[in-house]
Parts: sequence; C-alpha cells; structure tokens
Amino acid sequence: MVSPNGAPAIPQILAYLKLIFRKVKAGQLWGKNKEDLTKQLEELKTELGQLRVQKIASSGSKVNKIHDIRKSIARVLTIINAKQRAQLRLFYKGKKYAPLDLRPKQTRAIRRRLSTKEAASTLEKTRKRAQHFPQRKFAIKV
Repeated sequence: MVSPNGAPAIPQILAYLKLIFRKVKAGQLWGKNKEDLTKQLEELKTELGQLRVQKIASSGSKVNKIHDIRKSIARVLTIINAKQRAQLRLFYKGKKYAPLDLRPKQTRAIRRRLSTKEAASTLEKTRKRAQHFPQRKFAIKV
C-alpha cells in the first residue's frame, strides 16, 4: 500500500481498515459454510488480541473497535451454534429420544403430563367393568 512516490497511500490504508473493522452482518454469515465461519472467527479473535495490545501500548482509545469486534465474534459463534443445532435436529428427527436441549422447553407440568394417547387408553379390567356394569340411568318422578 505504497503510492508511486514511495509514501503510504492514505486512502488505500483507510479503505483497508474499513474492511477490517466493519461490523459483521448476520445475514451474510448464513450463506457461509463451517470452514469459512471458523476461519473468520479466528481472524476476528486475532484482531481482537491486536486491538487489546494496542489499547494497552498506546493511550489511544480502541474501545469502540474492540466492542465491534467482540460483537462480531458473538454473531459468528451464534451462527455456528445455530447451524450445528439445526443439523442435530435433522439427525434426531425420526428418533424416539432426543437430547434434552433439543426438546421443547414448555413448562414442567406440560412435560410431565400424559400424552393424548396415554390419557385416552384404559386398562382392560376397567373396560370390562364398564361393559358388564354400565352406569344406571334413573328417572326421577316429580
């Protein structure tokens, strides 16, 4: 990034810095595969380390850039985890059991109650009793 006369080209440097320090958009991350996401995550982490060193070495404030990089790291990790969970959901889709964190949260009472099939089923003894001794109907004379 040197101009023809040997001096550093300020506009080129500024354009490069804008590319590095721009915020990562979550919408752009969804199209990337896992390798690209992990590569970008490593780049962001090294950048964060460099910014922290610069912050300590110089009295100049790098707080805003550090904030942006940290949030970008969080976005990348969120996308990685969401994609991983989606893959796990596909894997466990037809299975009888799924990991606890993939099951619906709901409330404890809802999770404990009987399924509709279990609630509708009756024991054989109860069925026979109802069949042989049905509920009697009485007519009341007024």
